[in-house]
Amino acid sequence: MAPRRSILNQRFGANLRRVRRMMGMSQEQFAEMLGVHRTYAAALERGERNSSLETIEHISQQLGMDPVAMLTALDEAAPPAQLARTPRRRGPGGERRTG
Repeated sequence: MAPRRSILNQRFGANLRRVRRMMGMSQEQFAEMLGVHRTYAAALERGERNSSLETIEHISQQLGMDPVAMLTALDEAAPPAQLARTPRRRGPGGERRTG
């Protein structure tokens, strides 16, 4: 019997796949951009990994996306704007931050 997968893991994975495809990237290119191994990125897309909130936040920030939107079920027919980008601001030291 296959292990039961969390609905949130499945949604996050489906949204990752959708964003990757919108960007026209292979899993390997996408994983490199995110700073993770290709097999880990693939497992995330399949909803097989339990992602910590920190991981979801980190990946969402790398993509310039809202972490909450990445956990939300999206209407596949809807425009990609449903994956709202988070505004980026510069911190006191010039580093990028969200919020």
